[in-house]
Amino acid sequence: MAAVRVSGFGQALLDLVHDVGQIGRHGDLFRRDCTDLARRISLLSDLFEEIKDFNGDCLPCPSTSSSSSSCLTDLLVAIQAAKRLLLLARNSDSKIVTDVAGKKTAFHFQCVTWQLERALGNLPYDHFDISDEVREQVELVRLQLRRATERNGLPDSKIFSSALSQPLDKEVDLLESGNVVTGSLHIENIGNASHEFKAMVDIVPKVYGKEGSNVEEKIHELKRPNSSASSEVCKPNEVDTDKGDNLANKSLEKIKKPDSVVILDDFLCPISHELLRDPVIVATGQTYERSYIQRWIDCGKKTCPKTQQKLQNLTLTPNYVLRSLITRWSEKHKIVQPMGLIKGRIRNSDGSFNDVSRERVAIEALVCKLSTQSVEERRTAAIEIRSLSRTSTDNRILIAEAGAIPILINLLTTEDMRTQENAVTSILNLSIYEYNKGLIMLAGAIPSIVQVLRVGTMEARENAAATLFSLSLVDENKIIIGASGAIKDLVELLQNGSTRGKKDAATALFNLCTYQGNKGRAVKAGILLPLMKMVTDSSSCMVDEALTILSVIASHQEGKVAIAKASTIPILIDLLRTGLPRHKENAAAILLSLCKKDAENLACIGRLGAAIPLTELVQTGTERAKRKATSLLEHIRKLDQL
Repeated sequence: MAAVRVSGFGQALLDLVHDVGQIGRHGDLFRRDCTDLARRISLLSDLFEEIKDFNGDCLPCPSTSSSSSSCLTDLLVAIQAAKRLLLLARNSDSKIVTDVAGKKTAFHFQCVTWQLERALGNLPYDHFDISDEVREQVELVRLQLRRATERNGLPDSKIFSSALSQPLDKEVDLLESGNVVTGSLHIENIGNASHEFKAMVDIVPKVYGKEGSNVEEKIHELKRPNSSASSEVCKPNEVDTDKGDNLANKSLEKIKKPDSVVILDDFLCPISHELLRDPVIVATGQTYERSYIQRWIDCGKKTCPKTQQKLQNLTLTPNYVLRSLITRWSEKHKIVQPMGLIKGRIRNSDGSFNDVSRERVAIEALVCKLSTQSVEERRTAAIEIRSLSRTSTDNRILIAEAGAIPILINLLTTEDMRTQENAVTSILNLSIYEYNKGLIMLAGAIPSIVQVLRVGTMEARENAAATLFSLSLVDENKIIIGASGAIKDLVELLQNGSTRGKKDAATALFNLCTYQGNKGRAVKAGILLPLMKMVTDSSSCMVDEALTILSVIASHQEGKVAIAKASTIPILIDLLRTGLPRHKENAAAILLSLCKKDAENLACIGRLGAAIPLTELVQTGTERAKRKATSLLEHIRKLDQL
């Protein structure tokens, strides 16, 4: 058989990425699924560029029984399937799509996501000489794909493979896949609690085909693992965290999920697909999580997300019966609901509650003032929100639940600098609560935060840098922040900012540079100049921060070259002799990175007499310093023997 050139596959994959990006506006019914899938595919363009540039043929893969051409074909097929699905979803009319058709399309999103993750997992990265930077980016995409697939339970590979082999316009037997269409809670008269309760009672016979009025007994049946009316949700405390990295190297069909409980679809928010905490009913009778439907309305949407009917009013009525059922179900199965607002109370981690009904009313009034026409009122409200968000987790939850995050993000572009300062600081404080990080990213805050970092007052710039650090604690956000252009502005703050601004910038840059793709961006942005100034300035109080960032950048080829060209090696060897223990440790780590696979740097280190301070460091340094010094001395010894 003739050899197959890899470059042809690479170009075909790049063409598909371009096609996916050109599909344009997605239909309302599957907008979130379409946006997520298209974004993840776009993040693979760097991988496909390197595959295209690979000067070689497709050969058998040592890690799999398939050839590399077969692996590339699987990847090509997966993205072609994704493209067809995105086109289908874009053309779907939410007003005429049946419930069965909607379920079928949702199931195909899960199938395609699983297929794409599996294809990426089987790719022979070593054979194609894929860079570490791109591998790390692909691994983050795979992590996102796995999470998306597992949201509704881990897949059955036979069912997924069968579904993927069928045309998208052919019915899929959702019963076999464990995704049976269930009755939805649709309440016509939201002002009458008896109607609401009757709707919830009626749903149980509809799902289970049984008569009876004891709702609690029927909810108890949800424990059955084979219940066809539900999707599986793993208990948080039963996840096997020891498997960690091994999950990335196994195909999904081989992963076994721990014992799990099942949950009715009606206990999940139709927007977030998460367990409802504070369910509210809109004018069409559909139930949503309060914070998600409030954001939908705050964005100017006047329709029901699920039915697409026009909302006659924007009143959000608490669904007390559903909330009670979810609470009882959670207690029965020992599932701790996330901290959040429930009946004017906030659940603590120990299961107790704080009554925050008064605080909630006050905060909602403040949030309303953030949107007034008066500049003075907006500024005063922003100052108060900033103060409240600093004091407690309860306040951070209440402020986010009141819909403040999108409004605060809008205030980042205001011409009133005082309001801007308080808005960005409020977002920083809110991001301390982990759940709010997702809400801030979902609201598209990064471009506005970067704008504040670029042109705001010094205090606003400091807090913008701190906010980027807080958000970057979530690995997936590192890619988004790095691609936003924030690194260049953080480097500028590191060089010319106040003392606090430099520290905030250094912290954010260090965390962002733990992602391989951002190391090259930092080098291109000129990070070496301010870092070396900090290391050599005797009055600087940031030697430790500078060395820590250098130790991260030195693992990147472009960073290694830049550090060597900056005549850094003599300075680092001097630190081995005279620096503090932590400085010596980082200096040894940087020198070790510089000499790996680089005989010229290694020879320079040997000529400058590094062996003596390294030998002393082996005896007196920290444990990490001892390891680095020992390894570096071994490299020097081998060079001397040549």
